[in-house]
Amino acid sequence: MHQERAILVSVLIFLIFRFCTCIDTITLTRPLKDGDILVSNGETFALGFFNPANSSNRYVGIWYNKVSEHTVVWVANRDRPITNSSGIQSIDETGNLVLHEKDQSFVFWSTNVSRVVNDVFSAQLLNSGNLVLFQGLVNKEVYSWQSFDHPSNTLLPGMKFGLDRKTGLNKVVTSWKSSGDPGVGDYSYKMEFVGPTQLFLYKGMTRIWRMGSWTGHGWSGVPAMTQNFIFNVTYINNNDEVAVVYLIRNSSILSRLTVNESGTVERLTWHGPDQRWIGFWSAPKEQCDAYNHCGPFGFCDPNKSGTFECDCLPGYEPQSPQDWYLRDGSKGCKRKVGTQMCEVGDGFVELVRAKVPDTSTARVNMSLGLEACKEMCLRNCTCLGYASADISKGAAEGGCITWYGNMIDARTFPDGGQSFYIRVDATELGT
Repeated sequence: MHQERAILVSVLIFLIFRFCTCIDTITLTRPLKDGDILVSNGETFALGFFNPANSSNRYVGIWYNKVSEHTVVWVANRDRPITNSSGIQSIDETGNLVLHEKDQSFVFWSTNVSRVVNDVFSAQLLNSGNLVLFQGLVNKEVYSWQSFDHPSNTLLPGMKFGLDRKTGLNKVVTSWKSSGDPGVGDYSYKMEFVGPTQLFLYKGMTRIWRMGSWTGHGWSGVPAMTQNFIFNVTYINNNDEVAVVYLIRNSSILSRLTVNESGTVERLTWHGPDQRWIGFWSAPKEQCDAYNHCGPFGFCDPNKSGTFECDCLPGYEPQSPQDWYLRDGSKGCKRKVGTQMCEVGDGFVELVRAKVPDTSTARVNMSLGLEACKEMCLRNCTCLGYASADISKGAAEGGCITWYGNMIDARTFPDGGQSFYIRVDATELGT
């Protein structure tokens, strides 16, 4: 009886969508076959089978529907291509969205979430580019699965990027292997939670660029991300999740953030008159962007004319003057000889327009203002520096970040950034 009801409701759904301008839904009775295309209700995105450049392998993906340059933003079977045109994406008897061949002998991909039989399931491509799986018809705002939780190499506006604390899912963006292979590549872009939340770009297990910590306006390593940025950026940190969401201010603009196979994070916008994607921003792109380029207690300045871009933080000197002379800052800096720390007269030197050091060894206290932060740091001999945690709230209410242990990956910007205060002894303070 339940199965008959499910089939009847699926038939009704089919009849409803049969007369829509755009078919955007997969049901029990209407799978997606190779050659078929789903188009979102607003016609912004399409879903179907495709083969990448210089490849005959078939994948299920989502791409921009009205962009002349075929631009795929999500791939289901990234590492399990189909080698012929017999692929079918359908909803199985457990309510999962599955990708298989006609004989169903092998499942290339599955949502792998639903285990409830005798219910009604459907999968819909939304105009945001999100493919969602519904269970039942009572509340279509509740998804049992969504592609936005499983990004490929692209972040779209409206995606929540970060950690779902309820499920433990950390959403990671990974590059393609190559332009002809959408399999999981070498580069990954993800959020980390040791100390204050930060974003990193990895190559394999190696950090190659740090976007920095959240400043209240944006990420500390991206001074271009200001209140006048093309997005409204929301940072969420509560019991359920810690995430960032980008919502575009002008809905007519098509924009995406991509991690490409050469190891670059790019923000691209579509320029209709020229029919091409325009680079809006990218990183890493200069020496000071390289993670830990100047070593522990080093400070990178890309605008030093004709000289080595690495400096030591105030109160420090090169660990190896010979390496420094050869423009190798990897060993970093050490306390200057004769420094007397934690004595009467200790103080702080302000570095302006800074990308603050890696906060993995830092602590955050949102109940302290900047002056109270300074006093707390001064009372603790192991505290080596401090900064405001949220510069958007002002010095009195912006919270406090304090550093302990090696400070790495700090740099300066021509504009933007924030103030960072480094602890020095009385002698250094006098200079």
